[in-house]
Amino acid sequence: MKVMNVAAAKPYNPPLHNGMVALKLSDKALTGAEKFWCGMSHFLPGGGADWAYEDSPTEKLYFVVEGELVIKTKDGETTVRAGDAVFLAPFEGRSVINKSNYPASMLVVATNS
Repeated sequence: MKVMNVAAAKPYNPPLHNGMVALKLSDKALTGAEKFWCGMSHFLPGGGADWAYEDSPTEKLYFVVEGELVIKTKDGETTVRAGDAVFLAPFEGRSVINKSNYPASMLVVATNS
């Protein structure tokens, strides 16, 4: 067992993201996880992630911890709130935006490609 305290997590800058801070909680280097990585994303009002992942074989699970976010896919857009989980299949593109006036936090778990 390895424990990663969010207070000790290091920020990183994922590509195509803006108005947010991402903290890596688990990956091969940090915990030895072989099949997935996990991070916590904090989005300011207006912050988000541009359209991406249509070319990615990774599976992604988003869990909204606080606030609300709009997730857009080819099927439309959905507002998700604290307590909601979103699964994105391989090659399913998405964008994310915080349209509210409050910060939002989301746990991100993704398989390694």
